[in-house]
Amino acid sequence: MTAVATKATTTTAQKGIDRGVMAVFAGLMLGSLIASLNMTLVAPALPTIVAELGGLADYSWIPISAMLASTIVVPVAGKLSDVYGRKPLYMIGIVVFAVGSALSGLAPNFWFLVFARFVQGAGMGFIMPLSQAIIGDIISPRERGKYQGMMGASFGLASIVGPAAGGFITEHFTWRWLFFVNLPIAALTLIVIWFYMHVPNERRKHAIDVWGSVTLSGGITCVLLATVWGGVQYPWASGQIVGLYAAAALLLAGFVWVELHAPEPVLPLRLWKSSIFTYSNIASIGVAMAMFGAIFFLPVFVQGVIGNSVTNSGAILVPMLVAMIVTSVAGGQFISRTGRYKVPLLVGLALMGAGFYMLSTFDVHTTNQQTIEAMVIIGLGLGLTMQTYTLVVQNSVDRADMAVATSATQLSRSMGAAIGLAILGTILTQGMGASIAKYLPASALHQLQSAGGGATATAVFDPAQLAHLPSAIAAGIRHGLADALHPVFMSLLPIIALAFIATLFIQEVPLRQTAHVAAGRQVAGGSDQAQERS
Repeated sequence: MTAVATKATTTTAQKGIDRGVMAVFAGLMLGSLIASLNMTLVAPALPTIVAELGGLADYSWIPISAMLASTIVVPVAGKLSDVYGRKPLYMIGIVVFAVGSALSGLAPNFWFLVFARFVQGAGMGFIMPLSQAIIGDIISPRERGKYQGMMGASFGLASIVGPAAGGFITEHFTWRWLFFVNLPIAALTLIVIWFYMHVPNERRKHAIDVWGSVTLSGGITCVLLATVWGGVQYPWASGQIVGLYAAAALLLAGFVWVELHAPEPVLPLRLWKSSIFTYSNIASIGVAMAMFGAIFFLPVFVQGVIGNSVTNSGAILVPMLVAMIVTSVAGGQFISRTGRYKVPLLVGLALMGAGFYMLSTFDVHTTNQQTIEAMVIIGLGLGLTMQTYTLVVQNSVDRADMAVATSATQLSRSMGAAIGLAILGTILTQGMGASIAKYLPASALHQLQSAGGGATATAVFDPAQLAHLPSAIAAGIRHGLADALHPVFMSLLPIIALAFIATLFIQEVPLRQTAHVAAGRQVAGGSDQAQERS
């Protein structure tokens, strides 16, 4: 009788824990939804946005500004959540993101939109690392692969809807609704989190590393400015560019000094003594560069070279994201069942390399079918890698370092995305002049330049402008754009190779089978029960 009662009590506790986990997870999935929509809705509409607001020469700042803000916020998000609790900071992130979305939709000019996107990115800087930290708190590493696979699938599902919906909304309504659509989703997310997310918080006193955050943010900003402006606004050897890189070096050196002396550094340098942590973050940077390179530069190829509409250029991203969902879920299940994560990572990187090699061979004769095939291969690889490096890092650190290590991994992703977009945009912009000149007579080229279009990548980002050009000139521009995009995609191959080599050096250690804390208020002594359940 006692055994039966004990079994019944254990079963009740088990159900309580499961309900608590799923309630928390529902809020995290919604947060992931709005963050992923923010990226995928806007990507296919960039040409239309910059055509209306102006600022064609600086178009890459629309995605870069959001990534920069996320990079600045991510390092302190985890530390602040240790002080004030995961739930309040997560909700603040959603509110900030919603404010940025509203401002973006109301933007009267290009640089106001860049500022509004910066606000959005600050919100994302709270949402993304805290969602991973909360999962790390309440779910054991052995089970975490399954849940992180579902998070990856959530990103993929939103990404499927995002590009196609973004193109449709832009073409049939206005691009401003791409940002307004985030508001009802954000409101629903706040309601779910307020009533159902109960995450235990072990509040501890912390010293916020202000100077570490300032020097890191300043250094990254200088690197981005120099990379985007170099060879475009200013010559590479100019005082402005050299000065920015010099300032970046000084600020980053100052960051290292601050971190060595700060009582609680924003990015503890001791974490880098772990080869698992170091190699995982190196690989994460490469994966982020490849991922955002695909999301933001494939629409350029599809619209500018193949000649698809905004709606079609968004829809053509869907196969890549469907493939990402499939392998994200399957890879998560494989990791949870076997406890092995290195093979899926290596397979995923190999697939990504194969996909980008295919992209680097594309030209004006490339068809939609060929593009889709390459994108499916890339998507399969992204699904296996995108979430797994976070799992690897979380499994290698103690509870005290969980939030800061998770934030560091998200920081690596944000840095990879921002710097990658800056580098790829610079390669494309600088290559356009020589590429177009090969296919157009000097008189036609001069006419384009004097009309204000210029022989740059941004001259072909406006489909309406191309529609009014003589067919021979339009064909020449498409040939030039195809040639200019070749080194963009080719440059990602050594980056993926570096990520592959770094992953080879990651030591595969057993995944823990216990969570740090239990989710939900309804389970007393949940941590012990969670361990028994494992």
